[in-house]
Amino acid sequence: MAIHWFKKNKSQKAGEAPAETTDGVEKTASSKDAKERFSEEPSAEEKAPTQEKTAQKGLFGRLRRGLRKTRELLTTDIDDLFLGKKELDEALLEELEERLITADLGVQTTMALIDRISNRGREIYGPAELRNAIREEMLSMIGDVQTPPPAEAARPRVVLVLGVNGVGKTTTIGKLAARSAAEGQKVLIAAADTFRAAAVEQLEIWARRAGADFVRHKEGADPAAVAFDGIDAALARNTDLVLIDTAGRLHTKVNLMEELKKIKRSIAKKLPEAPHETLLVLDATTGQNALSQAKLFQEEIGVTGLVMTKLDGTAKGGVVVAVCSAMKVPLRYIGVGEQIDDLQPFEPQRFLEALL
Repeated sequence: MAIHWFKKNKSQKAGEAPAETTDGVEKTASSKDAKERFSEEPSAEEKAPTQEKTAQKGLFGRLRRGLRKTRELLTTDIDDLFLGKKELDEALLEELEERLITADLGVQTTMALIDRISNRGREIYGPAELRNAIREEMLSMIGDVQTPPPAEAARPRVVLVLGVNGVGKTTTIGKLAARSAAEGQKVLIAAADTFRAAAVEQLEIWARRAGADFVRHKEGADPAAVAFDGIDAALARNTDLVLIDTAGRLHTKVNLMEELKKIKRSIAKKLPEAPHETLLVLDATTGQNALSQAKLFQEEIGVTGLVMTKLDGTAKGGVVVAVCSAMKVPLRYIGVGEQIDDLQPFEPQRFLEALL
């Protein structure tokens, strides 16, 4: 059935990753929190459960809004598939396959999912049952991949952040710094992307607004030296978290990949067990190109976690399922907007509820 889709789409080409934009830091609700914290009625203990539910509802709402394009593509088409039909037949499965590939699940993931759905045909007799079956099978495909982040016992905890140009890497680091600082952690950012002055300046703005320490060298300096000095400073300042930015690079450039390896070696010289996490940032709008990037970075550098950005700007949200199931690497965060809170920890079940 995949051949049928390729014949109809053979002229389409994968697009280039869009240029990275500079996002500002949105104002937090700290003043509002402070008012609530010092109010007399009700008590903080009484308000905590309600506040937690409200926060969770707000996060889920942003997630649903971010995934709107993909959800509309899938749910509308699934409803249409059953018009005039009462059972899941071969023709319906072929149409479903095309929708899933269009949502960028990829051919391999789509074929595996269609096989699973086909085996459940007797229990599916309408759009609602089909959506439930898709959610359940997707969850089984990606749920086992999600392992807890490395223990935070190490201090400082060092996170090396990778990604090609334009994926939102610098902004992701800024948001992670802001999140961690808001949780009471002492954060340091090392600007090891010494090739782009704009990237360093943007990162410094994030560091300043997040209240994080910042280590930089002059433009064109050795990135490994910046990383080394960042760890050195973090140890001296009793820092909890170190985020190390790296130059955006094409994953096919051997010399640049070798430079990443040098950065890792430099970090390990100062702190033998570091980096504790190597995060790869991927842009959802690039679809299956994101999977190709992930595979090559994994082979060359070794990736322990993924971040998927720009899910709000695409109908290709299915790439999350494709990358997780193919890579067997945990997806740590997803980006569904430009605000700080729009970078959310990835929860498979909640994601699928918002997707379908």
